[in-house]
Amino acid sequence: MGRTDENLIPPDTPWLTDPAARAVCAALQAEGHHLYFVGGCVRNALLGRPVSDVDMSTNARPEEVTRLAEAAGLKAVPTGIDHGTVTVVSDGHPFEITTFRRDVETDGRRAVVAYSDDIADDARRRDFTMNALYATPAGEIVDPLGGLPDLRARRVRFIEDPAARIREDYLRILRFFRFTATYGDPALGFDAEALAAIAANLDGLETLSAERLGHEMTRLLTAPEPAPAVAAMRQVGALGRVLPGSDDRWLGPLVHLEQEVGIPADWRARLAILGGEDVAVWLRLSKADGRMLEKLTAHGFGATTLAEIAYREGVEVAQQTLLIRGAVAAEIPQKCFLDTITDAAKAEFPIRAADLMPRYKGPALGEKLRALEADWIASGFALTAQELIDRA
Repeated sequence: MGRTDENLIPPDTPWLTDPAARAVCAALQAEGHHLYFVGGCVRNALLGRPVSDVDMSTNARPEEVTRLAEAAGLKAVPTGIDHGTVTVVSDGHPFEITTFRRDVETDGRRAVVAYSDDIADDARRRDFTMNALYATPAGEIVDPLGGLPDLRARRVRFIEDPAARIREDYLRILRFFRFTATYGDPALGFDAEALAAIAANLDGLETLSAERLGHEMTRLLTAPEPAPAVAAMRQVGALGRVLPGSDDRWLGPLVHLEQEVGIPADWRARLAILGGEDVAVWLRLSKADGRMLEKLTAHGFGATTLAEIAYREGVEVAQQTLLIRGAVAAEIPQKCFLDTITDAAKAEFPIRAADLMPRYKGPALGEKLRALEADWIASGFALTAQELIDRA
């Protein structure tokens, strides 16, 4: 097949012309080895989406990658040498270069691999057909397993046997839902064979660490429209395994309100509206994310006024609380609520402890300050300093 626009990376793709990447390519090809860009950078370039990491794959063994890189004056770091990965640093930019591999043995979490000279072996180790795409340094697409039509159609499909791919790494169950939410065509729905294989292998989720589950779920919830994927997770039984006691009925309305009101999405608010038992523990969230989740859950399903939340917690917490409450109540928030949040977040309590001394001191002083602050908030922040002092 000749070179056509259909089987070429767009020429304006940054990593294709990046001098740092070109230097790596020249170094690895110096003795005739094959080198390809692979995975997410190829997929996203073809979809016109931003690229974060640029990974490469080669038939050169790790020791050869190291030798060739250093001969070209580049730094080589054995970051994943047990799995055939060497990170080559060019002009301060790291590029992970992995030797072609094939699986010898897998247990659902990790694999024993052997090196290969066949790019098709390497492609079969990947999860979805759209991720098994390669590109030469000249930008020509190499498609060993026929994944390009799936990518063009935005169809998320496991490579060959879905059940076999899942049993190689059970995290692929969650990756399937995340990729469908992020890259799939909503009109296509969800691949039926994949859903059947997922339903038959749910027990494998119990072998995964909370950190891996949490990382994947948070990425799913950052997708522009995660509600259909989460609903599909519930239908096959995966959601209950990952988030026991959760309920996705309000997730769709929440996402709709984010777009309707124009408040940026926050995956922690989406997680809060899903609910569940000990979510922060199940997903091993960071302390900061766990505290935010706790606040959004308490306020989203609580009765504290938005003004008080904005004053005490800030605009972000109050806005996400507004969205959660609106989704649960099936109501579009009025603009005046947003104005209230903005104004309340700027409010400053007009009196200080010194204003009440010496009439009050010690614990009584703190108690009186809190009482006056509550009165001031209840007044809509309207009471003046003198009016508050008079009340004291």
